[in-house]
Amino acid sequence: MILCLSLLLLLAAVPACSSEWVVIPAGERQVHTYLARPPAGEGKVAVVLIHEIFGLSDWVISVADRLAAAGYLALAPDLLSGMGPEGGRTPDFADQSAITRAVSGLPPAQVSADLRAVAAHAAALKGVGAVGVAGFCWGGSETFAFATEQPGLAAAYVFYGASPDSAAALARISCPVYGFYGGNDARVNATVPATAEKMQAAGKVYEPMTYEGAGHGFLRAGAASGASEANRLAHDQAWIRWLDLLGQLAAGLPSAVEERSWGQAKSR
Repeated sequence: MILCLSLLLLLAAVPACSSEWVVIPAGERQVHTYLARPPAGEGKVAVVLIHEIFGLSDWVISVADRLAAAGYLALAPDLLSGMGPEGGRTPDFADQSAITRAVSGLPPAQVSADLRAVAAHAAALKGVGAVGVAGFCWGGSETFAFATEQPGLAAAYVFYGASPDSAAALARISCPVYGFYGGNDARVNATVPATAEKMQAAGKVYEPMTYEGAGHGFLRAGAASGASEANRLAHDQAWIRWLDLLGQLAAGLPSAVEERSWGQAKSR
């Protein structure tokens, strides 16, 4: 009995992660954003998560929660805020096909403005010294695009997304870009060699990693019940790599992000 009580007291003493929904102004828009905080309540690194073509799903929220549990602030904006029926957002669409169509049709300038506002909000949070961006599928491509526009980013983590075609755009990137790709994702993988060549020519850091046998979307698929062995291994290995990279970022970057870094975006 004493041992059980001691264990309960020990568990109760471990601070839990917290989360909330915040509404972030982006011009005339209001971007509903899921904010997950680590047990300490603040973190040196904040990560803006860009959702898949499926909208802001429970899975993306679970990614934010996992990052918070690892000690990082995570902000997951719903880029369909105000775009749903009666001004709603992702949960208010009739079905998944409607969500997919809506995400596909988002104006690039609007996406950029929303992400810029969320990144600025992240940079202003107490204790934040660096802001990174990560995205998956459609969000992976948007992550690469956002990195071409915003000099204030400390790192970009691209999960199975393609880069912009423009060498001039890639030359504007000021942060390292880390790629996570599935070996069986032929469409996206076909873009990687040219991207690597352009990034090298521009003197930029681009470190793609391919997980053999894994498919597109392996970070989500690898966590599902009945996942293939290749997707499961890719999921586990990608998380290890991602958290290691975030740890390096937290250890090596200053304690403040200059506000001027989040000014007018460069055009795509």
